[in-house]
Amino acid sequence: MNEVAERVLGIVSSIPDGRVMTYGDVAEAAGTGPRAVGQILRNDGHDVPWWRVVDATGRPVRAAAHGALAHFLEESTPLLSQGDDVRVDLARAGAAI
Repeated sequence: MNEVAERVLGIVSSIPDGRVMTYGDVAEAAGTGPRAVGQILRNDGHDVPWWRVVDATGRPVRAAAHGALAHFLEESTPLLSQGDDVRVDLARAGAAI
């Protein structure tokens, strides 16, 4: 695993329960781009809380939205919507790292 991937996974691992960061926030903190963050999570993010990384509108990756919702509810993550359009309230759940 390369240094950028290690930084991204470390940042994602440090996001507290019930909080989220956007792909852009993680990318900025890791010194890479948002797409790279997505690729790293897709390839190597199985052991980190991947559901705590959302897009700029607060939505988790579409293919895993149902699984992310279960984690959000378990962690009492503030949500704006559930069901078919899971969306996190970024104003209340955004994490500062």
